[in-house]
Amino acid sequence: MRRSIAVSEPAIAYAGQKRTWKFIYTTATALPKGTKLKFDLLSEGRPTDWELPETDSKKKKNVIYMVTEEGAKAFAKAVIPKNTPVPQFEFELPEDLEAEDSFTIFIGKGPSSSVEDNSAGNTCQCHLQRRRSFYLYIDTKGKGNYGDPEIFTIDVKGAELSHIRAITPSFVVKNKRFDVVLRFEDEFGNFTSNTEEGTLIDLSYNQLRENLSWKLFIPETGYLAIPNLYFNEPGVYRLKLHNTRTGDIFYSAPIKCFSEEAPSLFWGQLHGENEKYDTMEDIEPCLRSLRDEEAMNFFATSNPEPTEETSNDVWKQVVNNVAQFNEEDRFVSMLGFQWQGEDNEEGLRQFIYAKDSKPLLRKKESKNSALKKIYRTHTPKELLAIPCFTGSSLAPFDFKDFNPEFERVVEIYNAWGSSECTAKQGNPFPINSKKKKGATAFDKGTIRHALNQGHRFGFTAGGLDDRFTYENLIDEGQKQYSPGITGIMAPQFSRDALFEALYQRRTFATTGPRMLLGLNLANAPIGSELSTLQKPGLIVNRHISGFAVGTEDLEKIEIIRNGEVLSTFKPDSSEFSFTYDDMDPLGDVVLPPGSNETPFVYYYLRVFQKDGHIAWSSPIWIDFIANESASLLMKSRKKGRK
Repeated sequence: MRRSIAVSEPAIAYAGQKRTWKFIYTTATALPKGTKLKFDLLSEGRPTDWELPETDSKKKKNVIYMVTEEGAKAFAKAVIPKNTPVPQFEFELPEDLEAEDSFTIFIGKGPSSSVEDNSAGNTCQCHLQRRRSFYLYIDTKGKGNYGDPEIFTIDVKGAELSHIRAITPSFVVKNKRFDVVLRFEDEFGNFTSNTEEGTLIDLSYNQLRENLSWKLFIPETGYLAIPNLYFNEPGVYRLKLHNTRTGDIFYSAPIKCFSEEAPSLFWGQLHGENEKYDTMEDIEPCLRSLRDEEAMNFFATSNPEPTEETSNDVWKQVVNNVAQFNEEDRFVSMLGFQWQGEDNEEGLRQFIYAKDSKPLLRKKESKNSALKKIYRTHTPKELLAIPCFTGSSLAPFDFKDFNPEFERVVEIYNAWGSSECTAKQGNPFPINSKKKKGATAFDKGTIRHALNQGHRFGFTAGGLDDRFTYENLIDEGQKQYSPGITGIMAPQFSRDALFEALYQRRTFATTGPRMLLGLNLANAPIGSELSTLQKPGLIVNRHISGFAVGTEDLEKIEIIRNGEVLSTFKPDSSEFSFTYDDMDPLGDVVLPPGSNETPFVYYYLRVFQKDGHIAWSSPIWIDFIANESASLLMKSRKKGRK
């Protein structure tokens, strides 16, 4: 029995390539005139997807039309299927076709165009895909009742080599070996080996003798693993990758080498969407992309809890994929979801589970209808809640009902702005909209306002989100910034260790770059709570030390005390270490108890790069507990000042 033949020309495309594509169909059975043909590009309509063509026969660029072997032409009309704004393209066969006759669907240069090059063509999608499918539906009766599709396929490969990315750990220890992965990428971030044969890449780093550099070929896979690198001196390193053919030079993100054992630093997102894949449609390619392409160490899902946003079937798929992708020492996936309650009192929360196979807590269910109910039926060891977008009118939260056990970290920044402080207080990423229905600033929900009231939490950064609370912001002219990223310092690369580090507030946030921060107060790391009862000397002097390493040159480093800039450093390079002694009498600078039992002071670090990006460290707190030792130190301090 004959079978129809579906052939694509060319059979191979390169990401972002513009040209005219041909889909040649040879029928196994006769097709009468008037047969309806529906062509589906299977595009989601995103900028990175396959470009949607025009149907106007007068157009000369990016047109879809059909031609039979006899030369008869037919132009398509756009048909919008249910539940999607992306059209399919329907033709009507202009003549009878016998078995083994063919017709060709063209997508690209129009039939009347005189352009010789590919500038009038149609643009391929920007991401790799083996056997990328296109569907052709056929209805011989012409009534629009289509059966199973015929399938054309094209292999989408990486475009020309554009840059080289080195995936490295951020913190390493002297003489301790680590692995590096090199990604050879096109302009869209895809793996590629599309470059001239014999291209060599010279790999080196600072403090390496010139005769020890590596000469590397670009493999067909587009990536290369280099095991067992190590540094024999503490310091900051950047791998240098030199394309000897083009002269292009690329550098890795900074690597800080410590002289002795230190926590590892892991990068990821606890809230956000993937730019290439819709997490609401299929979480599996999203997780794969974040792990393998974005080189994230961890990711938490953030599906909205309403049924109309996340069905039970979708949640089941999310649960299964999160469990499958969680792999110690490779990638930590966490089960999370978004929940929004009453304005001011509850606001928006990103919940994160410590374990797999957990339910989505639907607000419409009585037991999950309020935050206090959720907290009563869970423990902080199994569920954490991250207040998000608190300084906005769309998710306002005034922190009066802040829960310090479950809400261990707060989102200080996401792609829609920063909740750190008000615009008057110098917020570099204010929440602002050009239209009335967009998000505006909510001053009582700012991070500094909450910290000054005595609430204690670390900082995280979210990515870009256009779902749920954020779904109309693009249409409302909302000011948009770069997606943020969160750094977590933990002793092991496992879900349990990262979850515990979140609880301990060992986090910092950036507006995207993997900037490195360190802040210590009396040898205590970020997230710590100290007291004068344990360390009476803090009454007299708070010795602060730290460092900042940027992916670009640093503009300034600020030590923030109680919401005000205490000290500013202005480096002239991309890395800087500092010490500072806060000698102001502690009793003179503490804030009133607020939600705590004692007066207190807090410090955190804010770092600016010259390219406009920022990083924030989680705070360190000191409680001022008056006792006999404290009184003696205060008296001694006053005598010394006299």
